[in-house]
Amino acid sequence: MGDQFASIAGTGPLLLAIAVAAAAGLVSILSPCVLPLLPGYLSYVTGLAGSDLDARDVPEAREPAEGAVAVKTRISGRVLAGTGLFVLGFSVVFTLLLTLVANIGFALKTHQDMLNVILGVLVIVLGFGYLGWIPGLQREVRISKLPAAGLVGAPVFGAIFALSWLPCTGPTLAAVAALATTSGQTSRAVTLSLAYSLGLGLPFVLFGLFFRKLLGVFRAIRRNSRWVTRVGGVLLILVGVALVTGGWNHFLVWLLTTFNFGQETLL
Repeated sequence: MGDQFASIAGTGPLLLAIAVAAAAGLVSILSPCVLPLLPGYLSYVTGLAGSDLDARDVPEAREPAEGAVAVKTRISGRVLAGTGLFVLGFSVVFTLLLTLVANIGFALKTHQDMLNVILGVLVIVLGFGYLGWIPGLQREVRISKLPAAGLVGAPVFGAIFALSWLPCTGPTLAAVAALATTSGQTSRAVTLSLAYSLGLGLPFVLFGLFFRKLLGVFRAIRRNSRWVTRVGGVLLILVGVALVTGGWNHFLVWLLTTFNFGQETLL
Protein backbone atom coordinates (compact mmCIF):
# COMPACT_ATOMS: atom_id res chain seq x y z
CA MET A 1 0.00 0.00 0.00
CA GLY A 2 2.85 2.37 0.85
CA ASP A 3 4.53 1.75 -2.52
CA GLN A 4 1.26 2.38 -4.36
CA PHE A 5 0.74 5.64 -2.44
CA ALA A 6 4.26 6.83 -3.32
CA SER A 7 3.75 5.91 -6.96
CA ILE A 8 0.51 7.85 -7.25
CA ALA A 9 1.81 10.84 -5.33
CA GLY A 10 5.09 10.99 -7.21
CA THR A 11 3.58 10.69 -10.66
CA GLY A 12 0.40 12.70 -10.30
CA PRO A 13 -2.01 13.71 -13.06
CA LEU A 14 0.05 15.02 -15.97
CA LEU A 15 -2.66 17.42 -17.13
CA LEU A 16 -2.62 19.16 -13.75
CA ALA A 17 1.17 19.37 -13.78
CA ILE A 18 1.13 20.81 -17.32
CA ALA A 19 -1.41 23.45 -16.28
CA VAL A 20 0.70 24.41 -13.24
CA ALA A 21 3.86 24.59 -15.38
CA ALA A 22 2.19 26.77 -18.02
CA ALA A 23 0.77 29.06 -15.33
CA ALA A 24 4.24 29.34 -13.77
CA GLY A 25 5.63 30.45 -17.12
CA LEU A 26 2.88 33.04 -17.47
CA VAL A 27 3.61 34.42 -13.99
CA SER A 28 7.29 34.67 -14.96
CA ILE A 29 6.68 36.79 -18.05
CA LEU A 30 4.23 39.04 -16.17
CA SER A 31 6.71 39.70 -13.37
CA PRO A 32 8.14 43.25 -13.02
CA CYS A 33 11.66 42.09 -13.89
CA VAL A 34 10.64 40.64 -17.29
CA LEU A 35 7.50 42.42 -18.51
CA PRO A 36 8.98 45.94 -18.94
CA LEU A 37 11.74 44.52 -21.16
CA LEU A 38 9.46 42.81 -23.69
CA PRO A 39 9.49 45.67 -26.25
CA GLY A 40 13.30 45.74 -26.16
CA TYR A 41 13.51 41.96 -26.48
CA LEU A 42 11.08 42.04 -29.39
CA SER A 43 13.14 44.63 -31.24
CA TYR A 44 16.36 42.74 -30.54
CA VAL A 45 15.28 39.29 -31.74
CA THR A 46 13.52 40.60 -34.86
CA GLY A 47 15.96 43.35 -35.80
CA LEU A 48 12.98 45.69 -36.16
CA ALA A 49 12.37 49.05 -34.54
CA GLY A 50 9.07 50.09 -32.98
CA SER A 51 8.28 52.20 -36.05
CA ASP A 52 8.60 49.09 -38.24
CA LEU A 53 6.10 47.24 -36.06
CA ASP A 54 3.75 50.22 -36.21
CA ALA A 55 4.04 50.32 -40.00
CA ARG A 56 2.64 46.80 -40.16
CA ASP A 57 -0.52 47.83 -38.32
CA VAL A 58 -0.90 51.33 -39.80
CA PRO A 59 -0.05 51.23 -43.52
CA GLU A 60 1.13 54.42 -45.16
CA ALA A 61 -1.63 56.14 -47.13
CA ARG A 62 0.72 56.84 -50.04
CA GLU A 63 1.51 53.16 -50.58
CA PRO A 64 -0.67 51.02 -52.86
CA ALA A 65 -2.81 48.43 -51.09
CA GLU A 66 -0.69 45.63 -52.56
CA GLY A 67 2.47 47.23 -51.24
CA ALA A 68 0.99 47.65 -47.76
CA VAL A 69 -0.04 43.99 -47.67
CA ALA A 70 3.43 42.92 -48.74
CA VAL A 71 5.01 45.04 -45.98
CA LYS A 72 2.64 43.60 -43.38
CA THR A 73 3.35 40.03 -44.49
CA ARG A 74 7.12 40.54 -44.50
CA ILE A 75 7.23 42.15 -41.06
CA SER A 76 4.78 39.63 -39.54
CA GLY A 77 6.86 36.76 -40.89
CA ARG A 78 10.02 38.26 -39.44
CA VAL A 79 8.34 38.81 -36.06
CA LEU A 80 7.04 35.23 -35.96
CA ALA A 81 10.45 33.84 -36.89
CA GLY A 82 12.36 36.02 -34.42
CA THR A 83 10.09 35.41 -31.46
CA GLY A 84 9.82 31.69 -32.27
CA LEU A 85 13.61 31.30 -32.41
CA PHE A 86 13.95 33.24 -29.15
CA VAL A 87 11.44 30.94 -27.44
CA LEU A 88 13.24 27.90 -28.91
CA GLY A 89 16.52 29.11 -27.41
CA PHE A 90 15.30 29.37 -23.83
CA SER A 91 13.11 26.25 -24.19
CA VAL A 92 16.21 24.13 -24.91
CA VAL A 93 17.98 25.49 -21.83
CA PHE A 94 14.98 24.99 -19.54
CA THR A 95 14.46 21.47 -20.88
CA LEU A 96 18.09 20.53 -20.19
CA LEU A 97 17.88 22.00 -16.69
CA LEU A 98 14.67 20.18 -15.76
CA THR A 99 15.92 16.93 -17.29
CA LEU A 100 19.03 17.17 -15.12
CA VAL A 101 16.91 17.88 -12.05
CA ALA A 102 14.59 14.95 -12.82
CA ASN A 103 17.53 12.56 -13.12
CA ILE A 104 18.88 13.79 -9.79
CA GLY A 105 15.44 13.09 -8.35
CA PHE A 106 15.54 9.56 -9.77
CA ALA A 107 18.95 8.98 -8.17
CA LEU A 108 17.58 10.10 -4.81
CA LYS A 109 14.29 8.19 -5.14
CA THR A 110 15.01 6.17 -2.00
CA HIS A 111 15.11 9.45 -0.04
CA GLN A 112 11.87 10.82 -1.49
CA ASP A 113 10.54 12.27 1.77
CA MET A 114 13.77 14.14 2.48
CA LEU A 115 13.90 15.32 -1.15
CA ASN A 116 10.37 16.72 -0.90
CA VAL A 117 11.31 18.62 2.26
CA ILE A 118 14.43 20.09 0.65
CA LEU A 119 12.53 21.08 -2.48
CA GLY A 120 9.71 22.51 -0.39
CA VAL A 121 12.07 24.67 1.66
CA LEU A 122 13.76 25.88 -1.53
CA VAL A 123 10.42 26.81 -3.12
CA ILE A 124 9.36 28.64 0.07
CA VAL A 125 12.61 30.65 0.12
CA LEU A 126 12.23 31.51 -3.58
CA GLY A 127 8.60 32.46 -2.96
CA PHE A 128 9.70 34.95 -0.30
CA GLY A 129 12.30 36.21 -2.75
CA TYR A 130 9.61 36.61 -5.40
CA LEU A 131 7.69 38.79 -2.95
CA GLY A 132 10.80 40.94 -2.58
CA TRP A 133 11.40 39.95 1.05
CA ILE A 134 14.86 38.51 0.36
CA PRO A 135 17.17 41.10 -1.24
CA GLY A 136 19.12 40.03 -4.29
CA LEU A 137 16.96 37.11 -5.43
CA GLN A 138 15.39 39.10 -8.27
CA ARG A 139 18.63 40.44 -9.70
CA GLU A 140 19.60 39.25 -13.14
CA VAL A 141 23.13 38.25 -14.14
CA ARG A 142 24.31 40.64 -16.82
CA ILE A 143 26.17 39.14 -19.79
CA SER A 144 28.18 41.79 -21.61
CA LYS A 145 28.78 39.94 -24.89
CA LEU A 146 25.51 39.44 -26.75
CA PRO A 147 24.87 37.97 -30.22
CA ALA A 148 24.06 40.28 -33.09
CA ALA A 149 20.48 41.54 -33.15
CA GLY A 150 18.20 39.80 -35.61
CA LEU A 151 17.03 36.32 -36.55
CA VAL A 152 20.47 34.68 -36.50
CA GLY A 153 21.16 35.73 -32.92
CA ALA A 154 17.58 35.17 -31.65
CA PRO A 155 17.98 31.55 -30.42
CA VAL A 156 21.35 32.36 -28.84
CA PHE A 157 19.80 35.36 -27.12
CA GLY A 158 16.98 33.09 -25.91
CA ALA A 159 19.51 30.75 -24.32
CA ILE A 160 21.32 33.70 -22.74
CA PHE A 161 17.97 34.99 -21.43
CA ALA A 162 17.28 31.61 -19.78
CA LEU A 163 20.63 31.61 -17.98
CA SER A 164 21.06 35.28 -17.11
CA TRP A 165 17.51 35.73 -15.83
CA LEU A 166 17.37 32.60 -13.66
CA PRO A 167 17.26 34.76 -10.49
CA CYS A 168 14.03 36.23 -11.86
CA THR A 169 12.44 33.15 -13.48
CA GLY A 170 14.01 30.78 -10.92
CA PRO A 171 11.22 30.85 -8.32
CA THR A 172 8.49 29.71 -10.72
CA LEU A 173 10.87 27.38 -12.56
CA ALA A 174 11.78 25.80 -9.20
CA ALA A 175 8.14 24.93 -8.58
CA VAL A 176 8.00 23.20 -11.97
CA ALA A 177 11.29 21.45 -11.21
CA ALA A 178 9.80 20.18 -7.96
CA LEU A 179 6.91 18.62 -9.90
CA ALA A 180 9.39 16.96 -12.27
CA THR A 181 11.75 15.79 -9.53
CA THR A 182 9.09 13.97 -7.52
CA SER A 183 8.64 11.53 -10.40
CA GLY A 184 12.26 11.33 -11.55
CA GLN A 185 11.06 10.71 -15.11
CA THR A 186 12.88 12.34 -18.02
CA SER A 187 9.83 12.33 -20.31
CA ARG A 188 7.74 14.09 -17.66
CA ALA A 189 10.48 16.68 -17.10
CA VAL A 190 10.63 17.41 -20.83
CA THR A 191 6.84 17.77 -21.01
CA LEU A 192 6.71 20.15 -18.05
CA SER A 193 9.63 22.22 -19.33
CA LEU A 194 7.88 22.63 -22.68
CA ALA A 195 4.66 23.64 -20.90
CA TYR A 196 6.58 26.19 -18.83
CA SER A 197 8.33 27.52 -21.94
CA LEU A 198 5.01 27.87 -23.77
CA GLY A 199 3.49 29.72 -20.82
CA LEU A 200 6.48 32.07 -20.89
CA GLY A 201 6.94 32.26 -24.66
CA LEU A 202 3.45 32.27 -26.18
CA PRO A 203 2.51 35.70 -24.71
CA PHE A 204 5.79 37.06 -26.09
CA VAL A 205 4.98 35.75 -29.58
CA LEU A 206 1.43 37.18 -29.40
CA PHE A 207 2.78 40.52 -28.20
CA GLY A 208 5.07 40.62 -31.22
CA LEU A 209 2.37 39.69 -33.70
CA PHE A 210 -0.19 42.14 -32.31
CA PHE A 211 2.23 44.79 -31.05
CA ARG A 212 0.12 47.92 -31.52
CA LYS A 213 -3.20 46.30 -30.53
CA LEU A 214 -1.77 44.89 -27.30
CA LEU A 215 0.13 47.97 -26.19
CA GLY A 216 -2.81 49.10 -24.03
CA VAL A 217 -3.05 45.66 -22.42
CA PHE A 218 0.72 45.63 -21.94
CA ARG A 219 0.67 48.98 -20.13
CA ALA A 220 -2.27 47.91 -17.93
CA ILE A 221 -0.55 44.67 -16.91
CA ARG A 222 2.70 46.52 -16.33
CA ARG A 223 0.96 48.93 -13.94
CA ASN A 224 -0.40 45.99 -11.95
CA SER A 225 2.46 43.52 -12.44
CA ARG A 226 3.45 43.68 -8.77
CA TRP A 227 0.10 42.13 -7.87
CA VAL A 228 0.87 39.27 -10.26
CA THR A 229 4.21 38.83 -8.49
CA ARG A 230 2.59 38.88 -5.06
CA VAL A 231 -0.02 36.29 -6.02
CA GLY A 232 2.69 34.14 -7.64
CA GLY A 233 4.89 34.43 -4.54
CA VAL A 234 2.06 33.37 -2.23
CA LEU A 235 1.24 30.38 -4.45
CA LEU A 236 4.90 29.34 -4.46
CA ILE A 237 4.99 29.46 -0.67
CA LEU A 238 1.83 27.36 -0.47
CA VAL A 239 3.31 24.75 -2.83
CA GLY A 240 6.51 24.70 -0.75
CA VAL A 241 4.59 24.24 2.50
CA ALA A 242 2.58 21.42 0.88
CA LEU A 243 5.80 19.67 -0.17
CA VAL A 244 7.39 20.02 3.28
CA THR A 245 4.32 18.80 5.19
CA GLY A 246 3.38 16.04 2.76
CA GLY A 247 0.15 17.83 1.90
CA TRP A 248 1.06 17.83 -1.80
CA ASN A 249 1.10 14.03 -1.89
CA HIS A 250 -2.23 13.82 -0.06
CA PHE A 251 -3.71 16.37 -2.45
CA LEU A 252 -2.62 14.34 -5.49
CA VAL A 253 -4.03 11.12 -4.05
CA TRP A 254 -7.33 12.86 -3.27
CA LEU A 255 -7.40 14.32 -6.78
CA LEU A 256 -6.80 10.96 -8.44
CA THR A 257 -9.37 9.14 -6.31
CA THR A 258 -12.01 11.86 -6.72
CA PHE A 259 -11.71 12.64 -10.44
CA ASN A 260 -11.27 10.23 -13.32
CA PHE A 261 -8.16 11.51 -15.08
CA GLY A 262 -7.58 8.18 -16.76
CA GLN A 263 -4.31 6.34 -17.21
CA GLU A 264 -3.38 8.41 -20.25
CA THR A 265 -2.90 11.45 -18.04
CA LEU A 266 -0.18 9.74 -16.10
CA LEU A 267 3.34 9.63 -17.43
